[in-house]
Amino acid sequence: MESILLIYLAAGAVAGLLAGLLGIGGGLVIVPMLVFCFSLQHIDPAVTMHLALGTSMASIIFTSVSSFRAHHRRGAVEWPLVRRIVLGIFVGTFLGSCLAARMSTGFLKGFFVLFLYYVATQMLLNTKPKPSRQLPGNLGTFAVGNVIGAFSSLVGIGGGTLSVPFMTWCNIPVHRAIGTSAAIGFPIAIAGTIGYIVNGWHTAALPAYSLGYVYLPAMVGLVATSVLTAPFGVRLAHSLPVDKLKRVFAVLLYVVGTRMLISLV
Repeated sequence: MESILLIYLAAGAVAGLLAGLLGIGGGLVIVPMLVFCFSLQHIDPAVTMHLALGTSMASIIFTSVSSFRAHHRRGAVEWPLVRRIVLGIFVGTFLGSCLAARMSTGFLKGFFVLFLYYVATQMLLNTKPKPSRQLPGNLGTFAVGNVIGAFSSLVGIGGGTLSVPFMTWCNIPVHRAIGTSAAIGFPIAIAGTIGYIVNGWHTAALPAYSLGYVYLPAMVGLVATSVLTAPFGVRLAHSLPVDKLKRVFAVLLYVVGTRMLISLV
């Protein structure tokens, strides 16, 4: 049990760092590590992916707060956009978590692997949307929030891999896009956590100390370190070549995705 707790603490430290540095919320690292830990704990395989997604969402609540406060102190959060998109984020994320709760672990794993490969390829090729347009109106922003929220809940992330490219496309500088993404990650995590708790409430196969599809011991371990490393990641984001770091991280995502695919097969 001690070794598993150390893994939770390590995952939280990495997640917090990535949340501040790359604006990705850390879920891309948290979810695979939780699935690995749950298998070591012999938790029912039928609920491991649901439990990993819900626990990841719950931990991102705390990571996002630590991250967006650090970005806010640097004036790097577009709060008017956050206020406009938050309703769409809530609706899309909650509905996405309701949908995920009705899917099998195998399907969710496969979907997650495909998303990992997509994100890794995007990072490796350093593809960036050209800043060719302005932000859409209220209805368009609501629709975008729905899409970002739904996808985020299905893969247990804070939405940065989708919201940062969207904001860059809409002429928001990358550092401000990352800071705003961290702020958007908070309502995503809140709505996703509520959805996974509600939809997992009466599931019989869950381990002790679970709140729906949120495994509290893992969440505490993740949060304990992530809130400490997120501000450090923010400082690095304003001083390091983020594009080069993304390429290194992309290789890691390919490895993680392939490992999960092999376990699925």
